[in-house]
Amino acid sequence: MSDKPIPPRPGQGATAARLAEILRVDQAGEMAAVQIYRGQRAVLGGSKGHERIAGQLAEMEGHEAVHLARFDTLLTDHGVRPTAMTPVWRLAAFALGAGTALLGEKAAHACTEAVEDVIEQHYAGQVAELSDREPALAAELSKFRDEELAHRDHAVQEGARDAPGYPILAAVIRAGCKAAIKISEKL
Repeated sequence: MSDKPIPPRPGQGATAARLAEILRVDQAGEMAAVQIYRGQRAVLGGSKGHERIAGQLAEMEGHEAVHLARFDTLLTDHGVRPTAMTPVWRLAAFALGAGTALLGEKAAHACTEAVEDVIEQHYAGQVAELSDREPALAAELSKFRDEELAHRDHAVQEGARDAPGYPILAAVIRAGCKAAIKISEKL
């Protein structure tokens, strides 16, 4: 992903339309992140011997819930509707979280690493794009990006790359995230 800002689209209302896309996709992403952690906690949260990761997942879910609440407010403030894909993303994200947790702690961490890797790049592009015309929002996105990076780095430290089938698992999750971003911007 390029660090160059994406120029506004030509035509009347292009800036507002682009801001709506940004807010819609970011709200969807944070909702999905909450659901991924909920799915992982549903599997690992009550299991004996998984208390440590359950606590970590709950903490990261809390960070994502703060981000989600902020985007919910921004959607309302700007009169932007959420993505029409919300029910699908909610279910898919919970299933992704539960499925990776069923593969074990390292796979759950691999999921976090893959998702946060895509989100970090996504937020970086938005920060660059918005820094001149929406500096306050760009600053918020930069803060959220830093928190997502902390989640990714934590996942790597916890052995994400040692998960069974890591290269394939991470590649599939990254591709799914990128597709969801493109779809959520438009729908």
